[in-house]
Amino acid sequence: MKEHDPPPGIPRLLAWLRASAFTLALAGLVAWGIGGEGRALPLVVVATAGAGLGLLYWLFPHGAHFAFGTATGLALYASLFVVLGRAQFPAAPEWARASAFVLPVAAFLTVTWLRRGMLTEVAQRQADADLDYLPHTARWLVFAALIGVVCFVLPVNRLEPGAQAAALLIAMGGIAGVVALAARDVVRLLVDVALIVREMAGRTRHLVVPATAFLLMYAMLVVAFASAYRIADELSVQPLFQGGDGPIRLTFSDALHFSVATLSTVGYGDIRPQDDGARVLASLQVVAGQLLLLFGLAEIMRTRRTRAIRGELDGEERDG
Repeated sequence: MKEHDPPPGIPRLLAWLRASAFTLALAGLVAWGIGGEGRALPLVVVATAGAGLGLLYWLFPHGAHFAFGTATGLALYASLFVVLGRAQFPAAPEWARASAFVLPVAAFLTVTWLRRGMLTEVAQRQADADLDYLPHTARWLVFAALIGVVCFVLPVNRLEPGAQAAALLIAMGGIAGVVALAARDVVRLLVDVALIVREMAGRTRHLVVPATAFLLMYAMLVVAFASAYRIADELSVQPLFQGGDGPIRLTFSDALHFSVATLSTVGYGDIRPQDDGARVLASLQVVAGQLLLLFGLAEIMRTRRTRAIRGELDGEERDG
């Protein structure tokens, strides 16, 4: 080891801190989004995400891809939990919601810690394997989903608040039991997701050039047509566009907004052309956007073909 080289544990610590920071940021965003569900649940979401990812990443350090997949999974779990709670347990008190949310995560983390030696070996073997067994590692999701379906089928939303709290805790306790029993498969699934994200990241690097070209041309079309809308409206005696309160004169910000909405074919309707010339101009922008989309797809396919040809040539050179 050189004199200025960091100790071996420092890179792992820094990677762990980055992974935890990413998870906390995503969890904070989700918690802010579900702030209407009370104060306890958002705090529990952030705390659970930080503690959960921190422990998992420490036991199974598979880089930023593992953090990304796990954090996304926790965010999806929080979102589904809120939807289920709002639909079927609307009168459940806040303490019951927060406690129910923690149950599956706490059960999984507890089993993972108790069986950390064996699960670490499983994660290492899984990292060296392919993804052929991905459907098998996700079988536990079926049983968890069945519990959710039962909650939707039964009229638990008509019960008293106390009964709804008990039903919610029982349902999430059942999911916690499924997760605890399938801890090995859950770990395998998390590692598989990390492998998938890593594979996607590797492929994304080859799309930087066509993606950059697409974005630059997209930005050029947005600005060029926004300028055309603004100039045409300024030169016209009558306003060319209609707003929510009647005819309006476009500012450049309005023109940019309308240009983005037109090019993306979103069509909010808050600003719309009321002149035939402006409608023709908007139609031309839509056509240009479609041509740009075709160009982007063609460049992506060309990049993939070029990469495949290079891979074949490299293989022939190694064989030769």
